[in-house]
Amino acid sequence: MLLSEQAYQKIDKELAKFPGDWKQSAIMAALAVAQDEMGWVSNDVIEDVAGYLQLPPIAVQEVASFYNMYNTKPAGRFKLTICTNLPCALRDGVKTADYLKEKLGVGFNEITPDGLFSLQEGECMGACGDAPVLLVNNKHMCVRMQPQQLDEMISELQQRGESA
Repeated sequence: MLLSEQAYQKIDKELAKFPGDWKQSAIMAALAVAQDEMGWVSNDVIEDVAGYLQLPPIAVQEVASFYNMYNTKPAGRFKLTICTNLPCALRDGVKTADYLKEKLGVGFNEITPDGLFSLQEGECMGACGDAPVLLVNNKHMCVRMQPQQLDEMISELQQRGESA
């Protein structure tokens, strides 16, 4: 077993939501639990989750590689996903991405040397009217992000990262 007992307990809670022969329905939740604990979804994690769910590893791999919320490569402690689709791009999404690239000194799919941040280009997040939009760790949506708000967010996340 690769994950902690607490992680398997969380997966068990997700499994309980579905009939016994529908274990594949818990793949997304199980991957989220594993990623929260491990930081990313490696091949070993995929095989472990598949074994725990009693599914073929390819069934879990297909889900992990299809959805961009799963990090199939190492990521920073804080993954910043910036929407650069056309509506956000027209409302400074690309400028926001460029600002963060310069501020953090990394490009898309790169990790800062301290391991705190990685940047990812994202697809539509359904908040076009609030552009520019970004997600922190796939869970916290930030809207109307201007340089001042970006600076404050980076500073706050750095403090959280240093205190951990």
